[in-house]
Amino acid sequence: MTAPAGPPALAPATLAVCAGRPEKVPGAPVNTPVVLSSTYVAAPPGAEAVPVYGRFTNETWTAFETALGALEGGDALVYASGMAAIGSALALLPEGGRLVVPRNPYSGTMIAVDALAAAGRAKVATVDLADTDAVVAALDGADLLWVETPSNPLVEVADLPALVTAAHARGVLVVADNTFATPLVLRPLDHGVDVVVHSVTKYLAGHSDVVLGAAVTRRADLLARLATDRAVRGAIAGPFEAYLATRGIRTLALRVERAQANAAVLAQRLAGHAKVSRVRHPSLPDDPGHARAAAQMQGFGAIVSVEVHGGGDAAERFADAVRLWLHATSLGGVESSLERRRRWPAEALTVPESLVRLSVGIEDVEDLWADLAQALDAL
Repeated sequence: MTAPAGPPALAPATLAVCAGRPEKVPGAPVNTPVVLSSTYVAAPPGAEAVPVYGRFTNETWTAFETALGALEGGDALVYASGMAAIGSALALLPEGGRLVVPRNPYSGTMIAVDALAAAGRAKVATVDLADTDAVVAALDGADLLWVETPSNPLVEVADLPALVTAAHARGVLVVADNTFATPLVLRPLDHGVDVVVHSVTKYLAGHSDVVLGAAVTRRADLLARLATDRAVRGAIAGPFEAYLATRGIRTLALRVERAQANAAVLAQRLAGHAKVSRVRHPSLPDDPGHARAAAQMQGFGAIVSVEVHGGGDAAERFADAVRLWLHATSLGGVESSLERRRRWPAEALTVPESLVRLSVGIEDVEDLWADLAQALDAL
């Protein structure tokens, strides 16, 4: 006899709204409240497990972790920052193990990787993430592969299924930083990735008002190791920040949809501007990552990187000349922002001096374009 079918799977946009809510009973709150407690009343011997101490769990964390876990399709852990989550994932590398990383990843990741290498705790191989053959060749003898989806700030798109298959055939763990795509655009765990990390500060929270990170996995053994690392290092989130991040997730689908649409329009217009020498966004048909992104992503993301004629000085003048756009670091807020990434000494030398990374927000696209155009025309 065939078992009755279960309820239909909910769409990601629906999960973003409903996952992690309190149980629907009369008089219950709609949102999990901010729980401020460093310790909890002890349970008698043999009783059902309950919270014990605020460094291990918190009900407000759990609401966020449940929502993000539902979106990514795994079990989530919230951290004090994106770098805390990155550090916890890097701790999965065995002592002295071999780590394969992109040649131009997020600069904070590279700082952490360089510190491991300098301490003799890791052997590091850097690769062109978009060159699948080169990445696969570097996996021989490796322990952990680090990818970004897409990469920061060059917006390169890796062939995720091919890299995961090659890595697992060699016993290599795969960690994907999914900050740019978010689970609304790409779910790396569905492609076999072992651990996903996020800077929750960015799109998930979405309002430039919290600093948080997260890691997600489907493997119970890795979840236990990550949770232990978080507790031992004390890389724990505050309940207020976790509450705000959960509230941010509720509008994630709407924000991503609008920002992606804006980004595609702006990328096309920027590509035709005389002061722009190159535009990097997978929505463009001639972008090197277009076909891969179309095959494995639900959209093309809202990060656009441009190179302007005139080098680093021109790029700085462009960034300073905008009026509506926010000239600032970070990304993923409702507001559109930009910055020249090589202004940071830790940025990879493979990132062009003239590159300006644009985090496209949810404003009216014509207002965004008018501001960019006047700043470019002034060069």
